[in-house]
Amino acid sequence: MEEHALPAKEPVSTTLAGPYGHPFHPILVTVPIGAWVASLVFDVGSHLVSRPGFLVVGSMWLIGLGVIGALLAALVGTMDLLVIPTGTRAFRIGIAHMALNLVITAAYVGNFLWRRAAEATAMTSATAGTAPSVGTGPLVLSVVSLVALAVSGYLGGMLAYRYGVRVADEATQSEGYRVATSRTAVRRDARPAP
Repeated sequence: MEEHALPAKEPVSTTLAGPYGHPFHPILVTVPIGAWVASLVFDVGSHLVSRPGFLVVGSMWLIGLGVIGALLAALVGTMDLLVIPTGTRAFRIGIAHMALNLVITAAYVGNFLWRRAAEATAMTSATAGTAPSVGTGPLVLSVVSLVALAVSGYLGGMLAYRYGVRVADEATQSEGYRVATSRTAVRRDARPAP
C-alpha cells in the first residue's frame, strides 16, 4: 500500500462520516437516487392513467425528499473528499463527482420549484379537479438529471471500488480471505489458563 493512499482510508470524523472501513456516504446516496428514480416512474405513470393528480404531487415530493437526502450525502461526501491527498487522480475525480452532484441537486431544486409553481397554477384554475400529467419540461429535466446522476455515480464508484477511498486498506481486507486451518482455529479458541 502506497503511503499517500493511507490518509484516504481514515475518516475526518467517525461520528459524522462513519468509522474506518464503513463510510456513511455510500449509504446516504441511496436516498436521493431512490427518490429521484421513483419520481421519474411517477412522472411516466402520470401519462398512463386517467387521474394523474396523485402521481404528479407524489413525484414532486419525491424530488424534494431526494434534494434533502442529496444535501446530507454531500455533507458526508465532502468530509470523505477532505481525506484524499490533493494533486492525485482520486482527488480530481472526487472534485468532478462533487461538482456534478451539486449541479444535479440544483437542477432538482429547480425542478421541484417548477412543479410547485405548476401545482399552484393548477389549483387556482378551473381545471383543478382534473390535474394534468407532468409537463414535458419537468419530465425532460428529470431524465437529463438522472443521466447526469448515472455519470456521477460512475465516478463515485471509481473512488470507492477502484481507488478505495474510505474503504479498508488491502492488509485489513485480506483478513477476510484467510482460510482458517484446524490448528489456527484451535489456537484462536484456546484460552490462557487462569
